[in-house]
Amino acid sequence: MLIDNFNKTKIVATIGPASSSEENLEKIILAGVDVCRLNFSHGAHEVHKEVADRIRKINKKLGTHVAILQDLQGPKLRIGKVDGVINLEAGKHILVTTEKCISTEEKLSVSYEKLALEARAGDRILLNDGKLELKITEIISNNLLNTEIINGGDLTSNKGFNLPNTPISAPCLTEKDMEDLEFGLELNVDWIALSFVRTAEDVIFLKNLISQKGGRAKVIAKIEKPEAVENFDSIVKITDAVMVARGDLGVEIPLQKVPMVQKQVVQKCLENAKPVIIATQMMESMIEDSMPTRAEITDVANAVLDGADAVMLSAETSVGKYPIRVVEIMNSIIADIEKEEDAYYKGVKPNSSSPTFPSDEVCFTAVRMSDHLSASAIVGMTKSGYTAFKIASYRPEANVFIFTDNEPLLNTLNLVWGVRGFHYDRYVSTDETFEDVIKTLKDNKVAQIGDFVINCASMPLKKKQRTNTIKISLVE
Repeated sequence: MLIDNFNKTKIVATIGPASSSEENLEKIILAGVDVCRLNFSHGAHEVHKEVADRIRKINKKLGTHVAILQDLQGPKLRIGKVDGVINLEAGKHILVTTEKCISTEEKLSVSYEKLALEARAGDRILLNDGKLELKITEIISNNLLNTEIINGGDLTSNKGFNLPNTPISAPCLTEKDMEDLEFGLELNVDWIALSFVRTAEDVIFLKNLISQKGGRAKVIAKIEKPEAVENFDSIVKITDAVMVARGDLGVEIPLQKVPMVQKQVVQKCLENAKPVIIATQMMESMIEDSMPTRAEITDVANAVLDGADAVMLSAETSVGKYPIRVVEIMNSIIADIEKEEDAYYKGVKPNSSSPTFPSDEVCFTAVRMSDHLSASAIVGMTKSGYTAFKIASYRPEANVFIFTDNEPLLNTLNLVWGVRGFHYDRYVSTDETFEDVIKTLKDNKVAQIGDFVINCASMPLKKKQRTNTIKISLVE
């Protein structure tokens, strides 16, 4: 386990050509990366496997538990091929077809076959992350529409397009996603991000597929559609984690609404003890520049203060010029903000009507006691990870250390705010286990003589039930 870079808010880094070598992967992990994201919108399977193998090799070398996150592309809508560059001029009309052809300034080919069947006159089509806008004026046939160019500009091949006003029936997993999912499960990834989630049923569908295939990966629901915002209360109950994917979200809903959606999603994730990642354009300028803007620094700081579990880097680490430096700077921003009291003690008190109320109350009380005693650490013993998720959701100032005999779980928990894990499988007696825990913390220099440590466990230990015990230990 790395003792340096001991921030509580985690860093997710997207791996690409700029960071995929073994040397650079090790450097960004040492700089503070906790989760490596493999973006399956790009890259061949064999390339992703090579990266995963390198991450695991580095974990073994450094004693780290860096998690691997597979991000599925989802039903991303794209335009077809363009011969070079076309210019769409505002005020003019352009036909939109679902048939394959080379796009011109008179006719634009798009990939979604049901567009003319599901769209209505007046609906908008946004191109290239919303930079260009078309308004549908007429449905001509089952595969052809007429549109007016509202905001024009240059357009090149395969740019994405969005339909913010049109409910579409595309499945949450495409044929490509199904192949990628199969591969990801063979690769034994820790987390799988589901793009363009609309309802809780989308998440349930993916979780059932993972279960049927004997996988252990947990699911991250990406919030980037208006329907996901509307249905978030049911989505957060069923998903394992959430990503606020501000790229497509900022195209699908008015830009000015994104900040409040982000804050509301983080708060609801805290209330439900579900990890939440803030993603897209966090340090965007550092794709090219050696320093971030003041606005980007403030963006990262606000995510930490709101209580996000993790902040994510995309192109900054995958293709940017400064993949290691951007992690170092993000790490330093987090470290500075986590010195502030406002970063701690969030979440909500346990609900007495919850079936897990007794265990939740133990975790809540442990956090409250850690504050009153100025404890250096809260320790949890877990098989499923539930105790870790719950303790972390209250955002204690004390460090959170989780001991488990479920070794793959250690990587999974590396996404969770504040959690650092140790493998432990020597359950002899309660007293001996607590002594082992204290010794491990002392050996790793994360607890010192005179420190208070709050232990959470299930007694009797061997039954491995839900957490039901708190013990205060004084390190001697």
